[in-house]
Amino acid sequence: MPKRNHEDAVAVNSTAEIADGGPTTKKVKKDKKEKKEKKRKATQDSEVEEDNEPSAEDQKKKEEKQRRKEEKRAAKAAAAASDDTTAESSAADKDAEKAAKKALKHAKKEAATQSEATEDRADKSEKKASKKAPATTSQSSSGYTEDPALTALPQSEIDAFIAENLITVTDPRSSSAPVRPITLFKYLPITDEAQRAPFKNYTKPTPIQAAAWPYLLNGRDVIGVAETGSGKTMAFGVPCIRYISSLPKERNPSIRACIVSPTRELALQIHEQLEKLATPAGLKVACVYGGVNKDQQRMTLEGVSAIVATPGRLNDYIQEGSIDLSKVGYMVLDEADRMLDKGFEMEVKRIVETTPSSGRQTLMFTATWPPSVRELADTFMTTPIRVNIGDNPTGELRANTRIDQQVEVMDPMAKNDRLLALLRQYQSGKNKTDRILVFCLYKKEATRIEGFIRSRGFNVGGIHGDLSQQQRTASLEAFKLGKVPLLVATDVAARGLDIPAVKVVINVTFPLTVSLPLDRRRDK
Repeated sequence: MPKRNHEDAVAVNSTAEIADGGPTTKKVKKDKKEKKEKKRKATQDSEVEEDNEPSAEDQKKKEEKQRRKEEKRAAKAAAAASDDTTAESSAADKDAEKAAKKALKHAKKEAATQSEATEDRADKSEKKASKKAPATTSQSSSGYTEDPALTALPQSEIDAFIAENLITVTDPRSSSAPVRPITLFKYLPITDEAQRAPFKNYTKPTPIQAAAWPYLLNGRDVIGVAETGSGKTMAFGVPCIRYISSLPKERNPSIRACIVSPTRELALQIHEQLEKLATPAGLKVACVYGGVNKDQQRMTLEGVSAIVATPGRLNDYIQEGSIDLSKVGYMVLDEADRMLDKGFEMEVKRIVETTPSSGRQTLMFTATWPPSVRELADTFMTTPIRVNIGDNPTGELRANTRIDQQVEVMDPMAKNDRLLALLRQYQSGKNKTDRILVFCLYKKEATRIEGFIRSRGFNVGGIHGDLSQQQRTASLEAFKLGKVPLLVATDVAARGLDIPAVKVVINVTFPLTVSLPLDRRRDK
């Protein structure tokens, strides 16, 4: 085998190394990389030098570029000036357009204002005739839906009921559809049968109840004109309790209804009747009146939802902060004409002013409808419905045609003997227990007459302002039950009291029919 020389061995080794990617290959690559890097740096240095020392051609190009920029800037400035002129013209057009729109809007507003003014004048005309009309009911939180069975009754039957009971309804909202009276208790929208209990001894509602209930349950202000003993308490009592029950339950109940009465006895009677409706509904009713301890009476006010009160004592509690009527939505003035006769007009106004001026349902019940009561209604009420029961739809003062009235004019000294003769005439034999009510004008006269009758052997009681409230209450209760068939009283018992089976009423002194001065408070 031929021998290889040294150079051939080296060449072979070099070739092998290259083939194997050995040290020789790496070195070559490294040399190439270094040469490439040197060339790149040389190029960068050349570019830097060229930048630092621009050629004449580059300088010319730069100046040309700058000139073009200046021309573009000038063109933009000219365009901007033209746009400003156009904008000013456009702004002027827009201003004119805005002015036109503003004028049109102002004209529309003026037309609307004139229309509202016309409506206001129409409203004021209606208010003058029947006072202001609310947008909705005074407080229609409970609402009223007529019973389908009542709706199904023939109109002839409804007309006969109205005619038979001499019901006259006057509604200022002439466009309102007539409402059918609730002729039977079963038509009342009462779901709790316990609240029907007070009517279990009656076959049907009284005329004032039947006619007033639909309007009261619907939140309307109502003036009820009906004689004493016609069931007015339940007429306003049923809607009162239903209204309070319809309100959201309160953790600390506030007074939501207020009933004002001219006398203590009537206030107590109303309270007694309302409790029959309120207790099944879980509501508390309080009664405040003069002649008793204020501190003890104040303790009964906690948790009260409705309050029955006489004007004097109620104002006392309002002034001292014990009673707050700011949430009252149901206000009743019972025996309103009597309230005015007793000089309570200013006191009643003070009470009503402490209740909400809007959203309040206001009721007035009265036996007569004289101008003084009409003026009071105009002050407090909103387009009230007037429900009149009887053959006197105008409500003017007049004698009751169903009562036999006799007037005897005599010497004052002969009155005692004539009184005894009348008592013996009407309380003898089988009529010995018949109830007779004797009225006197003044407290001292009542005391004297009571003593005189008792000295002649008659069983008699008395009610007047000089007696304590306990004595007055005891006398009235004994008379109602027939334990004492004779009762001598001043005008505190002249109106509103439910005293059954009174056969004869004797006025020893001719009753006072004119209003007393406003500052005379006979309740306290």
